[in-house]
Amino acid sequence: MPTWSFRFQLGQYVRTSLWILPVLGLAAGALLGEAALAMDDVVGIPTGSRYTATTATGVLTAIVGAMVALLGFVVTIGVLVVQQATGTLSPRYMRLWYRNPLQKTVLSLFAGTFAFAFTLLRRIGPDTVPDLGVTLAGLAVAVSLVMLLVYLNRFVHDVRPVAIADRVCRTGLRVLGVSLEAQGRCVVLDEPDDGPRRDAPARVVRTEQGGAVQGLDVAGLVRAASRYDCVLVVAHRVGDFVPPGSVLLEVHGTPRSPVEPRRLAGLVALGAERTVEQDPAFALRVLADIAARALSSAVNDPTTAVQVLNHIETFLHGVGRSELRGRHVLADLAGRPRVVVPGHGWEEYLELGVTEVREYGVGSLQVCRRLRALLDGLLAGVPEARRPAVRRQLALLDDAVEREYPEGFRRTLARTGDRQGIGGGGSSPAGPARRDGET
Repeated sequence: MPTWSFRFQLGQYVRTSLWILPVLGLAAGALLGEAALAMDDVVGIPTGSRYTATTATGVLTAIVGAMVALLGFVVTIGVLVVQQATGTLSPRYMRLWYRNPLQKTVLSLFAGTFAFAFTLLRRIGPDTVPDLGVTLAGLAVAVSLVMLLVYLNRFVHDVRPVAIADRVCRTGLRVLGVSLEAQGRCVVLDEPDDGPRRDAPARVVRTEQGGAVQGLDVAGLVRAASRYDCVLVVAHRVGDFVPPGSVLLEVHGTPRSPVEPRRLAGLVALGAERTVEQDPAFALRVLADIAARALSSAVNDPTTAVQVLNHIETFLHGVGRSELRGRHVLADLAGRPRVVVPGHGWEEYLELGVTEVREYGVGSLQVCRRLRALLDGLLAGVPEARRPAVRRQLALLDDAVEREYPEGFRRTLARTGDRQGIGGGGSSPAGPARRDGET
């Protein structure tokens, strides 16, 4: 029986594959062509809607050639997206772009229309013309052209960095919401000081091949721990890279039956790279990459970095108002702790979102001003318990500005929050950020 890890990776492959739906479109087009041929024998076609054999052959031949050309056109656009993503955006974004349903739909429609028209060609003879099929093929071409225009419009608008940042942000927040909803369906315990993982593990489960942790079957882990009557501790967070031979799971307690390492390892999905499926921090990683690439000397586009900061702020506000835990202690239905899963805390999300932008963008006045406005907004918008982390980031920003701008006037400009970076009528210049414990 396939393990959960295999099924998870298969689902990831299907979601990111660009060939599966077009192949299904080819098969569907051929089947619909056969159905149209069968219907043509029983459906009466008005005399004015019939075609000569020469006309039908020419029309269908033109359709076959046009669909092949359009398939090549869409593939060319895909190559351009890859080049832009790897050159000016972030290669990590491709994991999300491969999931674009519109592109797969367009490719499937073109492939299906090609197969449909090609299937009809074999029935054309001196006295036999599939009139219904030729008419339907023409309608399919019309729909294909409309979908091509929709796709071209989406491509032209969505290839901009700010549009990509918006999509990545919305995807990350959706994954975060799904994760919190799944957490709400589990019994989550408040971890006591002497909670699980304080004792030495009775046994460890190691990974053979290694890779990035892409997902966990949390429900399966809880069931396995209940079956063995033990506590399972996941040694790595989703998104971590695990070298071959490393500990994947720790078994605490005395299992009532021999532990099956291979079966337990199958509840943790490892892959070549991170995926957003259970890792909302990966979306923030992509946003930070796009902003950092815009601030590189090769691109030198601080305005794009400021626009990306808008979406980083949106993401951080969503995270800041969510219930985050550094470790999740999950219990069975009887309330006994069964699984310990490490998670990302607020400080880690905050550092991921602003550290590289600050380090690479401190030389740009508008980046400094927008970053300060972002942190000021978080300081006012997140719960009190999470504000010390924001104050520490403000202090780091002050230190960076102090080193970069020795002139008093420019330093004052850099320390003035402005939601547009420059030209937004910034707020009053900020004083030095207070460290924790200062009054």
